[in-house]
Amino acid sequence: MAVHQTGTGDRPRLGVVVEGGEIGPETGPAVKSALERLLGVRVDLSEFDRFAARDERLGPLSRRFRGMKPPRFPTVFECVVNAVACQQVTLTLGIRLLGRLAETYGHCIHRDGVSVHAFPRPEELATAKPEAIRSLGFSFQKARALIELASAVAEGRLDLESLALDSDQTALERLCALRGVGRWTAEYVLLRGLGRVHIFPGDDVGGRNNLAR
Repeated sequence: MAVHQTGTGDRPRLGVVVEGGEIGPETGPAVKSALERLLGVRVDLSEFDRFAARDERLGPLSRRFRGMKPPRFPTVFECVVNAVACQQVTLTLGIRLLGRLAETYGHCIHRDGVSVHAFPRPEELATAKPEAIRSLGFSFQKARALIELASAVAEGRLDLESLALDSDQTALERLCALRGVGRWTAEYVLLRGLGRVHIFPGDDVGGRNNLAR
């Protein structure tokens, strides 16, 4: 998928181009659903814009980035894996770990002499060995948590997407019951995986300090 802006700020519109070998009638609705989630297209920021307009620092930023919406991961599974990978490490290292995970277990696509890797699906990660994931730079506890999570989702014992139907508290409790998931990870998943923009990871010291500034 390639997405570009074709409209103006007053009349917003996105152009989408989809290419692939298996495009059928179901492709359009699937692409639309994915993009609405990834780009936060349906998120209404009018209340935030009114609030920001009254602040001398937020106002200019809100106007400058008009049209930008809170993004989400395409699946809750991908969000949980991202959160676990980035626990107690720098964001740069966390992204590198995720890249290695995709290169090792994700589906590879070759095009125009370039190879790109999709994020691993649960069934692809479920077959991994802890030692193999540790060799990518993950701790043993993180490796064990990722494999256990992927196996539960792949086998149908865990439906992460159903968290969208739960209250904040119930979703937090269900997430914290998973191996390797604490308060920060659970709240991160509610924000970035479920799109609950009223939730902010309370234990994120760096994020809290940046937000205060």
